[in-house]
Amino acid sequence: MDFCWDDVPLHYIPGRMVATHVYNCMHLLLPEGEKAMSAALAQALPLIEDPRLKEEVVGFIGQEATHADSHGGVLERLVELGLDARPVLGRLDQLLTVIMGDVADERIRHQLLCERLALFSALEHYTAVWGKFFLESEGLSGSGIHPMVLDLLKWHGAEEVEHRSVVFDAYQHVDGSHARRVRMGVLGSAALAAAGFLTLGYLVAKDPARTATRNPWKRYVAPVAEFVGATRDGVIPNMLGFLTEIPVYVRPDFHPSQLPGMELAVRYLAEAPIRHHDAAAAS
Repeated sequence: MDFCWDDVPLHYIPGRMVATHVYNCMHLLLPEGEKAMSAALAQALPLIEDPRLKEEVVGFIGQEATHADSHGGVLERLVELGLDARPVLGRLDQLLTVIMGDVADERIRHQLLCERLALFSALEHYTAVWGKFFLESEGLSGSGIHPMVLDLLKWHGAEEVEHRSVVFDAYQHVDGSHARRVRMGVLGSAALAAAGFLTLGYLVAKDPARTATRNPWKRYVAPVAEFVGATRDGVIPNMLGFLTEIPVYVRPDFHPSQLPGMELAVRYLAEAPIRHHDAAAAS
């Protein structure tokens, strides 16, 4: 899929700086996390004996690479518009280097792989929940969001819903410890929330529209009020999901196939092919 950011304005949801940066957090953080997740799944492939699951994992890795490429233009575009987000990715790269670090001992290496799979399984739960939101939220679709960005979110969201079970099934196949799933579900939720809010805080703080004013209300109070309003209006997902989804995910009998949204995702992918937002279309 071709997604060109050349004509996308800094605030591609008109009048909603904070909501725009909520989605910029996803554009910046998710592709890097998906690359690490694909690396962990590639390490797990030799341990997967089920032919069907192995085929699903191989397909999943290919999808994630496509997702990362599709979001790739946002960083360059933000820099062009006066918002340098490279420090965010630098810190994320340092964190992922620690998470994906290798060791010589085979037993420790296997345990670390199980920890990573459990972590990424938890993170995939949130991307599936958000994917369903992107597909069905009238508040988002009616917000005036740039059509390319909306297409990107819906397409990516539909694919997240469609393959929501792959990492979970790979983890269950390689390890399957419920205690580990609970522990990494809680830790993963906390880590994702922290990374998201820290990145959002950075983007809002560095936004040229905010740095151009010294008005305390516009600098500190208005962004919080806008965040609350965007949540209320259904423009962004409700971040209380970081708390409410934990009990769902850690249930002993939980499986991602229990989540709603699959029919919606399949229908979207079948009936609403993505327009090619290339430079020619932009002109």
